Amino acid sequence: MAEGLRERKKRQTRQYISDVATGLFLERGFEAVTVAEIAAAADVSVNTVYNYFPAKEDLFFDRSAGVTDRLARWIRGRDAGESAARAVLRELRGEVEAVSPRVGLMEGYDRFMRVIHAAPALRSRLWSLQQEIHDNVAAALREETGAGAEDPLPDLIAGQVCWVHEAVFVTIGREMVAGRKPAEVSREVLALLDDIEDLLSEKVLNYAVRGAL
Repeated sequence: MAEGLRERKKRQTRQYISDVATGLFLERGFEAVTVAEIAAAADVSVNTVYNYFPAKEDLFFDRSAGVTDRLARWIRGRDAGESAARAVLRELRGEVEAVSPRVGLMEGYDRFMRVIHAAPALRSRLWSLQQEIHDNVAAALREETGAGAEDPLPDLIAGQVCWVHEAVFVTIGREMVAGRKPAEVSREVLALLDDIEDLLSEKVLNYAVRGAL
């Protein structure tokens, strides 16, 4: 269905508020910026900001929706003959090899990470997002394997898959904050992914293999 004028204007307003807020957070830090200041800078009311973003943290993590279900989408879209873990490894390698901003391989990502490190509220929200990623992966694994609610394997495998994802992001964040170049970090993280795959057990690597179509 084509996007209507009203929906497009709402989307554009939401994006503009988010962009203004991000600029202020990167310039002054998360805790130093108030919602009232964001509203004034975006030329909207405080109520308008809250209509789009119920919490201040939502302004910073505005694009988290596409991140929290990404691993689950990769698992559901895995190739025939491919397991859940190998699908995630393949997708992550592709992002890292492409030096993709989606995994933090871009100039300026260090500023983003510094804002998070300096704000307990953002670190807490980041932990919640990681839990949401885990829950989405576990749910996808249960659906894909037909595992019952009492079966512990989907949660255990989800923990391993999410560890892979987190290890990549933690490494990239640390190296970018240290002032490294995205292309250099990309090469090192590709080697790290090889090491990670070697550490995963065969049970993890061969769980939820998709049958031939």
